[in-house]
Amino acid sequence: MYVMHIALGGCISQPPIRYGLTQDTGGHIAYVLGAAQAQARRPEVRRVDILTRLFDDPALGPDHAVPVQQIGPRLRILRLKGPSAAYRTKEALEAELPALTGAFLDMLSRSPCRPDILHCHFADAAELGAAARARFGIPMVYTPHSLAIDKRGCVGGDCSDRIRRERAAIIGADAIIASSRDEAERQIAAYDPGSAGRVWRINPGISLPAAADDGQARRRLADGLDRPDLPFLLAIARPVEKKNLAGLMRAYRDCPDLQDAANLVIVAGQDGSEPEQRAVRAELAALARGLPGRVLLPARHDTTLVPQLYRLAAAQGGVFVNPALHEPFGLTLIEAARFGLPVVATRNGGPVDILGTIGHGRLADPLSGPQLADACLGILRDRGEWRRLSRNALANHRQFDWDAWADRLSLIARRLTRKTAPLRPASLPRTVLAFDIDGTLTGCPRSAAAFARWMGGAPRRRQHAVIATGRSLPEARRILADWALPETPVIITSVGSEIWRADRRGSLALCGDYADWIGQDWQPDAIRGLLADMPVAWQAPCDQRRWKISLSGTESQALDIRDALARAGLAARVVPSHGRFIDILPQRAGKAGALSFEAARLGLGLTDCIAAGDSGNDACMLAAAGRAIVVGNALAELRLADRPDLYRASARHAAGVIEGLEHFGLTDRPAARAIPAE
Repeated sequence: MYVMHIALGGCISQPPIRYGLTQDTGGHIAYVLGAAQAQARRPEVRRVDILTRLFDDPALGPDHAVPVQQIGPRLRILRLKGPSAAYRTKEALEAELPALTGAFLDMLSRSPCRPDILHCHFADAAELGAAARARFGIPMVYTPHSLAIDKRGCVGGDCSDRIRRERAAIIGADAIIASSRDEAERQIAAYDPGSAGRVWRINPGISLPAAADDGQARRRLADGLDRPDLPFLLAIARPVEKKNLAGLMRAYRDCPDLQDAANLVIVAGQDGSEPEQRAVRAELAALARGLPGRVLLPARHDTTLVPQLYRLAAAQGGVFVNPALHEPFGLTLIEAARFGLPVVATRNGGPVDILGTIGHGRLADPLSGPQLADACLGILRDRGEWRRLSRNALANHRQFDWDAWADRLSLIARRLTRKTAPLRPASLPRTVLAFDIDGTLTGCPRSAAAFARWMGGAPRRRQHAVIATGRSLPEARRILADWALPETPVIITSVGSEIWRADRRGSLALCGDYADWIGQDWQPDAIRGLLADMPVAWQAPCDQRRWKISLSGTESQALDIRDALARAGLAARVVPSHGRFIDILPQRAGKAGALSFEAARLGLGLTDCIAAGDSGNDACMLAAAGRAIVVGNALAELRLADRPDLYRASARHAAGVIEGLEHFGLTDRPAARAIPAE
């Protein structure tokens, strides 16, 4: 396979990269390089190219004027010549996009070997990718990195043109790669509500080298601080307003207790030439002058200093801080975790997912200086918490790995380049199998692998398998991939409020017929109005769906909500699960309703269905299906009356599913019994 990444902005060259050299030379370049290097290591990939823009600016380095640069085995940087030889910021580059698009199409038309996949980074690159897709039929993958829909202000105060370009990129992409759940389910959905079937949330990796020692960092601290052995707060970001570095310094300035507990070290890139960079660095310098001996603000640094600072901050019991107004992802938080350094991060954007995964810090409102200061001070003063967060960082940061990322992208690429045949009448199924994910298929790696092997032969048995989960589609796909479980052509998501079907190119599309069917009596605004007068706790915004209202609460609270809806004459289904979730759905929705709808589409009924589950949101599906499997680890909330075709497995998780399938004659006994114990 031949993969081409397209990334036009910033300064991409042979590593090490001088991050912060320009306002566009930031985290996305680390992403592109890390991704491309990991893909180039894969055996099925014969070539990876990174296409960027050619420019000639001696202050930014000579590499950027070199048309072709080999940076590793099977990995090159190609530079496309545009109408101007000068460096252009991302905003100024827009005027050159028509010319760059024409040059790119001309390059592809003359190439003896065109890419199998185009991976476009930012909307400007997606314009080139969309043109190549239209002319040559090359599938386009799009990674937004930073979407304007949440910006607190763009150049000239108007984001409309950028949002238009981003919307076109999202609508036109064959697959969209998101790094955080907020990006996948809220931001991208705001551009195109039907995009979820093409969105994949995949953790990126980190490419920061390990520090052999911290001698240079110690010398810097000794030269610039009065008490260099004190713990220090570390912030590393480009000097642009959205990173809110001045907000962090003001929070530090206004908290004497924090000044007594720690120094402040801010690495804000190089001395850039753009006006915004100069203005931010000037503001930081002015604030630092009021805190002599307490703040270190290096004017310049080389690439070896950053890992040394992470290492030294952890050694001295410090904290890493990301105070951005909105952070699309936050690679620096993962870099800090690699060194066991606890963090305080903005509550807006990707850090929510990162901290939820690694568990190595606290979230804070970046607009609240006292909240930032209190979060930092709390970790610094509570050494027990500091050690716990540090252990989490060291143990869990490996979930962000470029080789794992490349593995997921290979799966997506195979889907996009593979033509699938339509279902022929002769192969229509006789049985529909519906499987919950969490706790049912997941929980035991060995039995999950055995189930995946069984699924590999299931189509030959004329069985139509579907996933039926409480999760959203992007999260369901992520969990299936994490557990190496097969993705079925139909996935029932969001507690049975959505049905997604595969198309010929591997994307999933929302079933509009099902949506129309369940939405006939659905009154979400009236239900939210009733809930406003009740003591309820709302789940995160990304958990709220068009046909699902999600709360946190007990089964008893769910019963109170059900009674209140009935008294108000509002038709809805209330589904408690896992002892802490409450979902409100249209009356016809739910896993049973979705399974019935799917079976009817195939000319079957619920009596032709076999379902497997473990929790309260599976109850209706297990009660309605002709045959049902309750796994051995089922929650106590799953109360079902015994009946002849309800099988209670003794084995747990996927092993229990296979035990139930064996009971119903759908698997071989030797294979089922060969699963090792947990």
